[in-house]
Amino acid sequence: MKHLIISTGLRNKGNSWTMANHLRMCLEKNEQDTELLELSNYDMPFCGEGAYLDHPTTKLFEEKVEWADGLVISTPVYNYNVNAVAKNFIELTGKAWKNKTVGFLCAAGGEKSYMSILGLANSLMLDFRCVIIPRFVYASGRVFNRGSIMDDTVKKRIDGLSIEMIRFTTNLNSG
Repeated sequence: MKHLIISTGLRNKGNSWTMANHLRMCLEKNEQDTELLELSNYDMPFCGEGAYLDHPTTKLFEEKVEWADGLVISTPVYNYNVNAVAKNFIELTGKAWKNKTVGFLCAAGGEKSYMSILGLANSLMLDFRCVIIPRFVYASGRVFNRGSIMDDTVKKRIDGLSIEMIRFTTNLNSG
């Protein structure tokens, strides 16, 4: 199966990227075709601005989403929601999300925003008929130290997400 992990954090090698990279290694260890897409490396237009649909980055992102059988959004959480970059990416790539398997990694400053991903998950389910992996990983800033995940429980939860991504994506795309 083909998996695209979308790192939406704009901080170079930030906490959400660290989680995404751990997931990438887990999927590759299980012989999955995996790409980690770091949005901070691209000049991304704003949805609704000028000719955003014809922008080369929009076209590239659409191709990457269409290529993938399973997608994981790895996002920082700000003000009890995913970052604006994640939402903009989905708006830019729109229909390419149709019928995809989707998982989430969330890196937040505190413990209280753990339900912040639900609005986005609901939107993907209703708008694009995505199948949402019920196991998502939420980690607060206290589990990270200088680009590393210090909490073994969080690592195990990411490992578990990788197994669920493989299981859901394989089962939904077989036959």
